[in-house]
Amino acid sequence: MSLLTTLARLEAVRSGRAEPLATVRHRHLSDRPMVVVPLTAAGEAGAPLAVMLGTDRDAPRLHLVPQPLNRTLRFDFLAELAADLLPYLESFAEDVEQIEGSEKDPETGEKTQVFRELCADAPQLIVPNGAGVRHLALLGRSTRFRRTVEDDEPGPYPAPVRVPLLGRWLTHLTDRAQVPGTSLLLSMTGLLARHWATGQSHLEDQHLAARLAWHAPPRGLTGAEAAERAESARDDRGQLLHPPAGPATDPRFDEFVLAPAIARYDAATAALQHGVEQRDEAAAERARAAVRTAVEELREVLTAVLLPTWRDVWHGLDLLRTLPPAGHLAERWTGDRWSYTGHRDRLAAGEPPQPRQDDAVTAARKLAQREREQARLDVQEALDDPLAMAGHRLAGEAFSGVVTEVVPDYDTTGRSPKPRPLVTLRTADRPHADLGREAHRVRSEAEGGPAAQKAEIAAVDPAGGTITLRMLSGMGRKKEPEPGSLPEPGDLVTFTLFELTVRQSAPLPEPDDTPWTHGGPPGAAPVPAPSVSEEWE
Repeated sequence: MSLLTTLARLEAVRSGRAEPLATVRHRHLSDRPMVVVPLTAAGEAGAPLAVMLGTDRDAPRLHLVPQPLNRTLRFDFLAELAADLLPYLESFAEDVEQIEGSEKDPETGEKTQVFRELCADAPQLIVPNGAGVRHLALLGRSTRFRRTVEDDEPGPYPAPVRVPLLGRWLTHLTDRAQVPGTSLLLSMTGLLARHWATGQSHLEDQHLAARLAWHAPPRGLTGAEAAERAESARDDRGQLLHPPAGPATDPRFDEFVLAPAIARYDAATAALQHGVEQRDEAAAERARAAVRTAVEELREVLTAVLLPTWRDVWHGLDLLRTLPPAGHLAERWTGDRWSYTGHRDRLAAGEPPQPRQDDAVTAARKLAQREREQARLDVQEALDDPLAMAGHRLAGEAFSGVVTEVVPDYDTTGRSPKPRPLVTLRTADRPHADLGREAHRVRSEAEGGPAAQKAEIAAVDPAGGTITLRMLSGMGRKKEPEPGSLPEPGDLVTFTLFELTVRQSAPLPEPDDTPWTHGGPPGAAPVPAPSVSEEWE
């Protein structure tokens, strides 16, 4: 947690309301997101109980498992979910644009021009919290390898045909969600936590209703009091007024509402089976009506549990849409589109499902990509958002000030003198400004020229609050700096002590050069090629 976030949390405690951590929105929001609110059965990780989903806030759709311990009913539930969710995921695959690029001929080494398809848009799934993302990952892991009824050897409990495909999509989306700055799969609590701070812990922030209570507490209540009411207020039957859908359910709901409803369903199905075995058509018909009644009762109680969280997710989207999009948002969304396009192409090519465990090279590639994207995200957010840059200034990684003097100077060590002017600015910041340390001037697009200018710290006067920097680049190739390439006295400028462009990581060895201790030869499985997004980012 940064110092700025800590200060914002303390301010939220003092004011009793959520405090902003950003002036712009740092994550892409689709015009047609798919909101998914999952619910799991208690006592078994990954056991689905119900899910509410849809792209229309006024028309949610509910799928449920009347008896979570019944594997056949589980696969029926997953088949219904696949039939509902896959059309949305696949609806973005046809509208494409042609992107020009180049690739190297493996024989001649010459580069040739190529065109590749990039989907014009991509799907976006939004769940209430981080636990919802993990639940979707478990569903993907448990379904993408399932044998289907169309396989030559289906085995016990064959899954419907579309279920493994749903598992592959969920695995891709949850894997992509681990890459910093991506927006294909987002948790609402994570989105709100990036843009606003509350006066409670990160764990308490995972309760979406409690988190939203800090944004607009009722009259006469502080955010903490409103959050406590959202977490613990119960009706006269002892049921929560605002169930969390965490995706785990409330124990009192399980004991007094859900378990009796499932028991009535079990009794009705047992009666139906008995009537069929005894060939008693009248009893069987009564049992079928009882089964339908039990399912409708379960649908009613589960809808009542899920609807509050469903509304909260849409309310969170309304809050986020009040913020203007960040400048680098489109660039990161393009990376998500490449990721979606690459997975679409792998499915079309008939490639096998994602492995249960990555080999050494694939794992190293994923780790390097996530580290690179985290560094890029930190830089882009700092450039897009004054509050994000303020966090770096408080940490001593950047400083802003007013230019007081610009003194011409030159480097005469070479054959021709090069301009190395000295820029002095007055600042109230206290950066880690060691003499000779590299600094980078932040420049906007309106200023023209390069996005950053390299400089080095030439002098620091803590008593006078001034820092002098020697400019090293971004001034043109002439003897004198080009007009507009240097700040002028009175200008407000910002310098960072970190680079504003992310360096590429070192290349990884080829699979044949990977030692056997890391999954290489002999007898090693082939390492999959990098995805389209990795090649083109």
